[in-house]
Amino acid sequence: MEHLRGLLEKVQKGKVGVEKAMKELKNLPFEDIGCAMIDHHRHLRQGAPETIFGAGKTASQILAIMKKMHEKKNNILVTRLEANKVAPLKRFFPKAQYYPLSRTLTMITHSIPNVGKGTILVVCAGTSDIPVAEEAMVTAKIMGNSVDHLYDVGVAGIHRLMSQREKLFSAHVLIVVAGMEGALPSVVGGLVDRPVIAVPTSVGYGSNFGGITPLLAMLNSCASGIAVVNIDNGYGAAHVASLINRI
Repeated sequence: MEHLRGLLEKVQKGKVGVEKAMKELKNLPFEDIGCAMIDHHRHLRQGAPETIFGAGKTASQILAIMKKMHEKKNNILVTRLEANKVAPLKRFFPKAQYYPLSRTLTMITHSIPNVGKGTILVVCAGTSDIPVAEEAMVTAKIMGNSVDHLYDVGVAGIHRLMSQREKLFSAHVLIVVAGMEGALPSVVGGLVDRPVIAVPTSVGYGSNFGGITPLLAMLNSCASGIAVVNIDNGYGAAHVASLINRI
C-alpha cells in the first residue's frame, strides 16, 4: 500500500515517468518468480499483505518470496517456519524476528498503524496450547491490532478464568484456544457479548484424535456467538478477529 502510494505521488510530482510507473504496476496484481506467484495486490484488497506459509518450502524459496515482498515495502509474516530454516533468512534480513514457540517470523519494514477498534484477547486453556495461541498473537499484532492474552485458564480450574472477568468483558473480539475436550470456548461464549473465535488444538490424549474431538465440541457448542476455525489454525483465527476488530 505504501509502495503504491509513494509511486503515485512521485508520478504526480513528475519525479517518476509514466513508462517507469507502468513497469512497476505490471507486477502489482501478482509476480511470478518461478517457485511462487506472489499476490502483491492482497494488501489493497484485504488490508494485509500475503502471508508466507513456511511448511513445505525450502529456505531459499522463502527467502526469494521475502525479497520480492521487501521490494514492495511490505511487512512480512512467515508462519510454520522450522528453526533450521531461520539462519539463512536472518543472514539476508538481520532485523527479522523469529518466535520459536509459535514458529513465526516477522520482518517489519515500516511502523504498523493500529487499525483495530478495540483489543483482541487471546485465551488459551493449557500451557500446551500456547504455541497456537502465540501464532494468533503474532498474526493479530502484525495486522495492526492491540492484543492481550490470558494463558492456562482452562476448565479444569475454572476459577482462574473467572478471576479475569474484567479482561474478558473489555475485549472487542476473543480468540479461545483449547485442546483435550475443547470446552473453554463454550464457557467464554456463555459469558461475553462479543464475537468468540474458537481454535481447536491437536493437544490431548488418544481420544482427542489429533484435534477432532475439540473441533466437534466447538462446532456443537450451545453458547451463541462462537465461530470455529480449523485445528491448530491460530493464524486463521487472528485474521478473522482482525477483520471483525476493524468494523
